[in-house]
Amino acid sequence: MTSRGTPSRFLKSVLQNGVGRYICQLKRISIIFSKTSPGSLGIREFIEEGVVDYTKKNPGTVVYVSPQARETPKLVAEYLNGNVREEIVSSKTSQEISELVAKLTNQSGMEIIRLRKPFHTDSPSIQGQWHPFTNRPPSIGPIRPQKPEAK
Repeated sequence: MTSRGTPSRFLKSVLQNGVGRYICQLKRISIIFSKTSPGSLGIREFIEEGVVDYTKKNPGTVVYVSPQARETPKLVAEYLNGNVREEIVSSKTSQEISELVAKLTNQSGMEIIRLRKPFHTDSPSIQGQWHPFTNRPPSIGPIRPQKPEAK
């Protein structure tokens, strides 16, 4: 926690993801719905139309479909780091559910919090961060837009 009262952390890569090959952090997704509830209509349509396409695009993610009587329809996403996210999908359309599943697939499973700095290193440089004007002599002065010439 910081003095602002909101949790924050430094920017970091999950398991060096993106260095080498990409590993999807979503391990398993469970679709829980009711066979008869009107609130589960969108999730039933998603199961009929989109689950097979999703599993073909994401072979590393296991999809469980479990009908349960009188249960609120929800998606339960489990990630490699052990975090679990539950999303209630009652009265959502098939398109909204497919967008939500895509969002859950692209996330790392870590909670979304404020980042302290856009850069961080474990071994900081003595010189400081480089930018295009690092070695620019101060005698030149600041860069200003050119004025149009009068004709």
